[in-house]
Amino acid sequence: MAITIKSHSEIEKMREAGKILADVHDRLGEIIEPGISTLDIDRKGEEMIRKAGCIPSFLNYEGYPASICVSVNDEVVHGIPNKKNILKEGDIVSLDAGVIYEGYHSDAARTYGVGQISDEDQRLIDITRESFFEGIKLATAGNHLHDISQAIQKYVEDAGFSVVRDLVGHGIGSNLHEEPQIPNFKTVGRGPKLREGMTLAIEPMVNIGDWKVWILEDDWTVVTRDGSKSAHYENTILITDKEPEILSLTAK
Repeated sequence: MAITIKSHSEIEKMREAGKILADVHDRLGEIIEPGISTLDIDRKGEEMIRKAGCIPSFLNYEGYPASICVSVNDEVVHGIPNKKNILKEGDIVSLDAGVIYEGYHSDAARTYGVGQISDEDQRLIDITRESFFEGIKLATAGNHLHDISQAIQKYVEDAGFSVVRDLVGHGIGSNLHEEPQIPNFKTVGRGPKLREGMTLAIEPMVNIGDWKVWILEDDWTVVTRDGSKSAHYENTILITDKEPEILSLTAK
């Protein structure tokens, strides 16, 4: 499938999807505390999404059984919510969610500390988020896609962490996953040229230890091979001829 350039009306729908998703993330962040189950988070997230007139992008996507991917500690992404999985003091938890508004998707992820967390874990969360913003400094029409990838990798590795290589970001629009694939690390070549009207989900996944990962027997949950903690940060962005527009952030 070719990379799609979005029309003005498509972009407006994606702006609204992003605004709603950003609000859902802000509100979910407020309920993260010791004692809450990952299933509670999923149910509250789905309720918020539906109350806003949207459909959860992830629910039943290729068989995924929940609306919010809730990944704890060494779980990188795609953790399946479970009523027996109770967050405790010192955990870190990544929430990945998507919404469909009038047929168009937005996709975003955040990582939170649960109660008091270690300085190293807080630094992991901060570096992961900051690496996204380092990458999108280069997300301007005329630059190339892998310029973003290289900037993310450099920022993360200069901080002493590692970037997951088996999972990548993606284009987004009327489908949750569209071309192009967007690695968070340098690959051969500069990748496609960025053009005004492209919409991309940029999502660094960063480990304290080695970058290598496994998939658990549930066929969804991705964990670090060495058991080190992992963080995830993602937004849906629009390429313009100036700075990219981040579609999935509130003013907060």
